[in-house]
Formats: sequence, structure tokens, C-alpha cells
Amino acid sequence: MPRHIGFIMDGNGRWAKKRAMPRNFGHREGAAVFKKTINWCRELGVEAATFYAFSTENWKRPEEEVNGIMELLRRYIKDIREYAKENVRFIFLGDLTPFDKDIRADLLDIMETSRGNTEFIAGVALNYGGRAEICNASRILAKKCVSGELSAEEITEELFEEMLYTNEMPPLDLVIRPSGEQRLSNFLTWQSAYAEFVFLDVLWPDFKKKDLENAIEEYAGRSRRFGGI
Repeated sequence: MPRHIGFIMDGNGRWAKKRAMPRNFGHREGAAVFKKTINWCRELGVEAATFYAFSTENWKRPEEEVNGIMELLRRYIKDIREYAKENVRFIFLGDLTPFDKDIRADLLDIMETSRGNTEFIAGVALNYGGRAEICNASRILAKKCVSGELSAEEITEELFEEMLYTNEMPPLDLVIRPSGEQRLSNFLTWQSAYAEFVFLDVLWPDFKKKDLENAIEEYAGRSRRFGGI
């Protein structure tokens, strides 16, 4: 059983287009699957899951679509608070500063109030990019070197990982990407170095518990050697 699964929630727009509906309709359906997937992971014994919800590149989408996603986020913040009451800890990965003040305040409050929850960790990547995360970690370490708190020779992979958004999560074991696309798209770039990948020809709003179980079964049948024999 993978301890930590990453989900690239892809295909919402195409799902809506196939039904002659606005793209934001697909995002709404995809958000409902996000909630279900948290429950499925908990039922199956997965310790943590990180969901790619909004990338640093997604701001380039049409203003109407971005505004729709922000309103959807506001709506689902209430559901996230309910999950937090069920011993689920939430970690929001990414730079939250561009979000409206009310959204940012709610996200920071949820992170703080759920910090002691221990049953499951749900990571939500918002305004997130793997390269940006690596740059952010590098800046933190560079400042420590400039201040004399740290020397360059003391920087190790383990220390670098402590500067990442996932530093309190188990190592990433499996990345699942629905929609038929087969790329990482700047998701957990550092963390996925030795993760397994499963690509599915199903759009995210159609993702079912059986798809998750099949991906985990495929993962279980692989040999993870981490560079060894």
C-alpha cells in the first residue's frame, strides 16, 4: 500500500466540453470527486494524498474560468473545514499570497487548526509549481547561508527536503494522472524522483474508487529498487 499518493486532477474542461457544458461545470464535478477520493484513500489505508488543484500556470486561463474556480474554492472551504473535524490534516502547497484576502485567511486558518490531526493528511496544491517550490526552498537556504546560520557545505538532500511544502508528509510513492495525458506538468518535481506513475484514460470527473484500487494494485506489483538491484 502506498503511503502517499499524488493526484493530478486532469480532464475537467474536456469532460464538460463533451457534454456541451461550460468548463467550470467540469471543475465543479471534479471538486466533488476530490472529496470522494479523500474518503476512498482513508478507507484503503493510505496515509496521505496530495491533489494538484491549481497550478502557477493556471492563472493564464480565461478570466471567467479563473473566477469560477475561485468561487468554487470558496464553496469547498466549508467542506474542507468539515473534514478537518474528522481528524484530517490539511496542508496547502504553494504561494497563497495571490489569492483574495478572505480565501488566503481561511486556508491559513484551516492549516493551523488541523495541524494536530493525525488520521490522514490531505495536501492541496494551490498556485503551485514544482520548479517554483524548488526555487523557494533554495531561497530559504541561501538566506540562511548569507546570515551565517548555515554554510553551503552543510546543505544536503535531507536538509533541502525540510524546506519543501511536503516536509511533514510521508515520501511520495505513487502519482496517478487521469485524462490520458502522460506527463508530470510541474507537479511535485522533487518528490516524484522515485515515485511510481500510473496514467489512466479516464477524465477526472469520471474517476471512481475502482480506478484508485486498480492503480494501487498496479503499484503493488512493481519492483521499487531506488537505484539498487
